[in-house]
Amino acid sequence: MWRRHAPDPSASGPAPVLDVHRIRQHFDFPAAGRVVTNNAASTQPPRELLELYRSLSPWYENVHRGQSSASQHMTGLFEESYDTIATWLNARSRRSIVTYRNTTEAINAVMYSLLSEFRDGDNVVTTTMEHNSNFVPWYALSREILPRFGRRVDHRLARFDPVTGELDLEHLAQLVDARTKLVCVSGASNFLGTKPPLRRIRAIADDSGYPRPDGDSGSLLLVDAAQLVPSSSVDVQALDVDYLAFSFHKLLAPFGIGVLYAKEHLLEQALPFLYGGDMIAEGQVAPDRVSYNALPWKYAAGTPNILGVIASAQALRLLLDLVAGGRPRWFGTAEPLARDVVVSSMDLVARHTTAVTEQAMRSAQDVAGLTVYGPPPGAPRSPLVAFTVEGMDPLRIAEGLNELGVESRAGCHCATLAHRDLGLVPSGSCRLSFALYSSPDDVDSAMEALRRVTAPARIGRVGLRAAGRPYP
Repeated sequence: MWRRHAPDPSASGPAPVLDVHRIRQHFDFPAAGRVVTNNAASTQPPRELLELYRSLSPWYENVHRGQSSASQHMTGLFEESYDTIATWLNARSRRSIVTYRNTTEAINAVMYSLLSEFRDGDNVVTTTMEHNSNFVPWYALSREILPRFGRRVDHRLARFDPVTGELDLEHLAQLVDARTKLVCVSGASNFLGTKPPLRRIRAIADDSGYPRPDGDSGSLLLVDAAQLVPSSSVDVQALDVDYLAFSFHKLLAPFGIGVLYAKEHLLEQALPFLYGGDMIAEGQVAPDRVSYNALPWKYAAGTPNILGVIASAQALRLLLDLVAGGRPRWFGTAEPLARDVVVSSMDLVARHTTAVTEQAMRSAQDVAGLTVYGPPPGAPRSPLVAFTVEGMDPLRIAEGLNELGVESRAGCHCATLAHRDLGLVPSGSCRLSFALYSSPDDVDSAMEALRRVTAPARIGRVGLRAAGRPYP
């Protein structure tokens, strides 16, 4: 963590690189006068996605199980969506892509798929900076589920540096051993903002010596990328991750879609998470035998969120058009995405969100008693700033910001272990978080509101007026 100090007037951070004014014309929230700085929880939907969702309804039909023109049309759009997602992550093919409701369900799917593979004496290693969704499933596996079957599996937690917020790689390496079946880490913390070095963690997992069923050795690696994918170019092949999960509701598409990437051979070998419906091969059910569908439909039990998947994949295409400007090139098409365009576009998003985040961190130095958690200015971090102010309840700060028209979030942000380690439970912290449509003006408005809320004369008055009613 770092505390307020005298600002350096000569210090300047990177300048925003996106045409935010043009981008915001595709969204409805600016017209409502909202200052949206809770983007780590959910982003705002572009107008085109909502219109697309509505435009699909005249030809809506179920997929993979109909002979009508509508069903064939919808099946084509649905399957093309998997190709778009695969290209976005640089997966080898759609066979490595599974859709769920969110990141949480995707991680749970991995847990249940591996449930029968854990051997007595195995262990899982996670960290104390994880979102609850990448901690509680492994807690439940080791403390509640497998013990009922008489199987003992240890759950180990790697610590982070309380000053810098960086993951303690030495401690992680000490915890990973020849009985570590799985290492689970955040790609970017939703509280500290820390971005652990995934390639180094991959090396630690590879060196464990854990014997795999396929004859290879090394621990599996799962990455919670819910905060990483929205503002970074992610290459699952270069990172060599075994599993990676993220949610579209943090990437412009609020349709209840999460993605699990997994190496194809792992999906081939594993048992499904859910059974029935489309995950069964056509006609392959008998009293003594059931055959499962080909990948990725082996993991698509029942009727999926068809329109949600289609619109969410189109959100990726629309993002490319928003960043590049000009006439639509990708949105509304099935044209194969160019990987270099994805990388260059997400590099621009990363540079922009870094710029507004560092602007907020520099401005925060003017707020008396304020402590920001995680890496210091200039260090890599996800686009968020979580902080506390001495003598003030974070919830009261968030309520006061809301009264001044700034939307933040207070609490433990589902990163309870990290808050507990820092002595911030139960109060938690207040958090501002940014996205590709966040402007320097948003940051200025948020920080000016924060200075007003935390001014000594105003303490005690925060939260006494109706939401949306600014102080005179």
